[in-house]
Amino acid sequence: AIAGAIAWQYRRLLPARIGMAVAVSASVVWAVVLLDRAGGSYATLGAAVAVVGTLAALALLVVDRLPTNVARAALIVALVAALAGPTSYSLETASTVHTGSIVTAGPVVSTTGPGGRGAPGARGGFGGSTGQPPAFTRNGTGGPTGTTGTAPSVAQAPTGGFAGGAGGMGGLLDGATVSSTMTSLLESDAAAYTWVAATVGAQNSASYQLATGDPVMAIGGFNGSDPSPTLSEFQQLVARHAIHYFIGGGGFGGQSGGSDDASAIASWVEQNFTAQTVGSITVYDLSRSA
Repeated sequence: AIAGAIAWQYRRLLPARIGMAVAVSASVVWAVVLLDRAGGSYATLGAAVAVVGTLAALALLVVDRLPTNVARAALIVALVAALAGPTSYSLETASTVHTGSIVTAGPVVSTTGPGGRGAPGARGGFGGSTGQPPAFTRNGTGGPTGTTGTAPSVAQAPTGGFAGGAGGMGGLLDGATVSSTMTSLLESDAAAYTWVAATVGAQNSASYQLATGDPVMAIGGFNGSDPSPTLSEFQQLVARHAIHYFIGGGGFGGQSGGSDDASAIASWVEQNFTAQTVGSITVYDLSRSA
């Protein structure tokens, strides 16, 4: 911006005009590249930016010969063309709700292959249909394989699975969906407990903690694979009435190459406490034994 302001002051000199034209052209080219990647209405916008930006760059080359008002208009058009790409990306990002760990700026880019790109919840273009982020499934080697076209899902292996239904729960890359009913349940008698709830994985616990404003324990750390707490430690906390509820589902635990404590905790809870269903989420009241 500073260089452009200086060049504008010296626009009667050819090097200054060339500098402005080159800067605008480079900005326009990159904007067109980014918009074209998004496809759809963004690609159409990119074509318009290419035409307008090219005309503005050419006008800046001869701006010293143009009337003052026309020269100023050419400068404004050049700025609009150069900023159209990043502005549209910023507006798209700000207007779309993003959740989980894999969030990106701008519209969804449909790219097929391992680790396919895409912003969770981002839309595919102006007035277009809703885009979807990559789907992730756990394979035998513990690595995610990415494809585009469906919302994130995590298929747990038959062994070491966690207690609780799958509906509404999060996982390694996405947070849980917390209903108002669930929030009310967790907030009941919250002041009497150190943690209003415990659940496997940091993504899940973060969602419930943000919804309630009260502490929620993340069993097993980020992806449920850390031995924190261990089964015995968790049992001691429950005996001291430090945790009110256990929320089933979420995380990968030992399946991601770490400790099986999270799975052991889930199994112990399932065997010793009565389950209740809130929406599609299975919850256990740890203050009441089965």
